[in-house]
Amino acid sequence: MPPLNLKNIDPAEYPDWNDLILSNGESSFFHTTAWAKTICESYDYNPIYFTQLNDNRLLTLIPLMEINSILTGKRGVSLPFTDYCEPIVDESIPFRDVFDYIITYGKKKAWKYIELRGGERFLPGVTPSTQFFSHILDLTQGEEQIFSGFRNSAKRNIKKASKENVKVGFFNSPESIKEYYRLHCITRKRQGVPPQPFYFFRKIHDHIISKNLGFVVLGSYLNKNIAGAVFFHYGNKALFKFGASDTKYQHVRANNLVMWEAIKWSCRNGYKSICFGRTDPVNNGLRQFKSGWGTKENIINYYRYDLQKDTFIKDTQKIKPIYNKILKKMPIPILKTTGTLLYKHIG
Repeated sequence: MPPLNLKNIDPAEYPDWNDLILSNGESSFFHTTAWAKTICESYDYNPIYFTQLNDNRLLTLIPLMEINSILTGKRGVSLPFTDYCEPIVDESIPFRDVFDYIITYGKKKAWKYIELRGGERFLPGVTPSTQFFSHILDLTQGEEQIFSGFRNSAKRNIKKASKENVKVGFFNSPESIKEYYRLHCITRKRQGVPPQPFYFFRKIHDHIISKNLGFVVLGSYLNKNIAGAVFFHYGNKALFKFGASDTKYQHVRANNLVMWEAIKWSCRNGYKSICFGRTDPVNNGLRQFKSGWGTKENIINYYRYDLQKDTFIKDTQKIKPIYNKILKKMPIPILKTTGTLLYKHIG
């Protein structure tokens, strides 16, 4: 067993960081430099990536961001605004030793808690703070077999959108991210949730879309964009990160064609899987939508370790439905301002 020799690394300052993590099959897009830069520059968080290398081989990686908020306190999160971020710990290294090291670090920094977004295989028997669903589509089976695995309603909706002459395009321009953001704000208002600030999406463009690590897909009807999605990709994995639409045009089913065209693009460009992101268990509609694409459903566990109580705890801070109802009635400009003010503190 190698000795524990963790170092705190800022991936933005580490040469060839993406190549390093790509050599480990357990890594994901969320471990990349691009995502670290996007989060840090958007919200001014401090990156603390607990890392151990051996002959330039990645043995351990638990990336955290330090959030220091006057509203929500100081804590370490792996990682903020991230669907999942599995700890990478070589089987030769006891996970508990690594986690104890992070606990000691967090206490010195006066964190309230440490949050891991993933890691159930390292924490058997530990009750998660909260749970989400993920949905993974296997792309290795080929387009025809993939399509045959869709739910009948998904197939009908794809054909409906094609018949209605919905057009789908792939983009990487600043203008496309602005157009997606317009649809994103419409969707967030419908959901009763503030949209993330636009500068977060501008950083997504700067560090991800413009670097050919992702793309924007827009579906148009009668020369108007009515549905869109933002995809990331890394190694041989693609990721559906954001989706939005204008429900005034729901009858033409543009969302379904946008998704199908993105799936075909991913197949043709050599990607082996698409993750449809995380889904809240209470969002049955979104869960059904993602399940309809022939995906495999998994559970993502989040773990929260209280540094004052020295124990794992449940997350009891849920958004109450009454707040969603109020937010749904707010004009989009006010929702944008609310998101700009709050998201840095939410993390």
